[in-house]
Amino acid sequence: MDVCKGKSDIKVSGMVRQENQEDQLHSMSLGDHLEELRARLILALTGFAVALVLSFFVGHYFVQALMIPFENAVKQAGLDTSHIQAITVAEPFMVYIKAVVVLAMLISSPWLFYQLWSFISAGLYKKEKRFVYKVVPFSAGLFISGTLFFIFVIAPMTMKFFITFNLGIEYLEYNPHIGDYVNLILMLSLIFGLAFQMPIIIIFAESLGLITLKTLKENRKYVLLGVFVVAAMVTPSADMITQTALAIPLYILYEGSLFYCSMKRKRAKQPEVVFPEPEKQS
Repeated sequence: MDVCKGKSDIKVSGMVRQENQEDQLHSMSLGDHLEELRARLILALTGFAVALVLSFFVGHYFVQALMIPFENAVKQAGLDTSHIQAITVAEPFMVYIKAVVVLAMLISSPWLFYQLWSFISAGLYKKEKRFVYKVVPFSAGLFISGTLFFIFVIAPMTMKFFITFNLGIEYLEYNPHIGDYVNLILMLSLIFGLAFQMPIIIIFAESLGLITLKTLKENRKYVLLGVFVVAAMVTPSADMITQTALAIPLYILYEGSLFYCSMKRKRAKQPEVVFPEPEKQS
């Protein structure tokens, strides 16, 4: 019995040592971190450059998609013209460049997020790195979804609000500027895409133990107020439609994050093993 017990203890201690070795942090100096950052930046920029070249050939399709909210809003408003003007000679080209850059970000977003999370994972434990590798497609998917959600869902409502707004001046002539319009659409689409990363941040922080699920649930009312405040701060337009359209999906994503964390905790929960207390000898 003592021999079997000794072998069992050696086996258990060996397994514990192996788990501890796997969970040890890979020690990196400041120079190593900077070298890792440089390598990831080079890889990220290389992938972005490839997507940028591709976007130059198909960018006009993306520009046409950006103009759909404006064209539909003009038709719904019953205006006589759907023309949009350019003030300077180089403005159409600059608008195209901006659209191409954003399109390249969308195309290369899976690669960019992979490089970002790979750099973050360099300072994590082995078990935590598994989460990082799983989160890359979801992170890129949320960014693309947020961007397209604004362009095809929120932008039409926003443009309709702006174009049909009655200032009370009958002789007002509506001559929109393409540079201002495209800048507004691109900026808000990127804001929506980045804002949709909130579930990833929450799940990541909860998985690392930086914040507890109980704390997240207890602060729901503050989060609800906070998302409206953040939406009002980050959206350049002052209309309530855009602000509300950003705040409501953010809060839904917050609740979805809590639901995911709760389900993950339930699946990982194991029954507690209770060892009987040794009987006291009288």
